Amino acid sequence: MTHKTKIIISLALIAIGIGGRLLPHVWNFTPVAAIALFAGVYLGRPYALVLPIITMFASDIFIGFYEWKLMLAVYISFVLAGILGILIKKYKSFETVLAGSITVSVLFFLIANWAVWQFTSWYPSSFEGLIQSYIMALPFFRNTLAGNIFYTLAIFGAYEGAFIWVRYRKAPCVSKNKSLGVG
Repeated sequence: MTHKTKIIISLALIAIGIGGRLLPHVWNFTPVAAIALFAGVYLGRPYALVLPIITMFASDIFIGFYEWKLMLAVYISFVLAGILGILIKKYKSFETVLAGSITVSVLFFLIANWAVWQFTSWYPSSFEGLIQSYIMALPFFRNTLAGNIFYTLAIFGAYEGAFIWVRYRKAPCVSKNKSLGVG
């Protein structure tokens, strides 16, 4: 993939990520983790680390900033999604990408809710308080998981579909029907 292609895909992903956060949506049902995972698998390390940060920061300008320690935890969880994408690149398959999507959902849940427990006064500073913060966040986890799986399948599927379409369009025109196993 050329550098120009990576830049175009990156800009499209950032636009999707910002739109996914700014347009009305169910809490935590956003494309940011899927974008980070995709960037790690297809675009490479710099993109995997930077795209989720740019997407979050640009959309947070409009949504509003909050406690910096909580923001840092959220941003770190998305960078970890990009790192996971880098790690699964070598073993890319439907199963590893789906497992990656589920894994980043769990990481986000654990990190973000630990930060809420640690850096706010919402829950007691005890093990019971930590457990309570996780229990109270379960409805959000359901949305995070559903959103990550949905957007991961959509983004990876769109890319793979476009790749197949481009390869098909470049195939010799002798008999495109036979190349698809038709006729």
